Amino acid sequence: MMMHYLIQGIFALVGLIAILASLFNWSWFFQSQNTQFIVKNVGRKQARIFYALLGALMIATAIYFFLEVQEAFI
Repeated sequence: MMMHYLIQGIFALVGLIAILASLFNWSWFFQSQNTQFIVKNVGRKQARIFYALLGALMIATAIYFFLEVQEAFI
């Protein structure tokens, strides 16, 4: 069961980083090789919106699975 919490924590952490990067417009995040595809195709402003939504989705997924795991063991 500990592995579930680890994976949920990773989802929440990555989601938080994506949201913070989009809010604070971190250059190191948007100039990284992994984000260049989105930035080049839609522009930096839209990439920030995309990563904010992606981060929120990842946090929501972590919360959903946290609640589902809790229900499974009750």
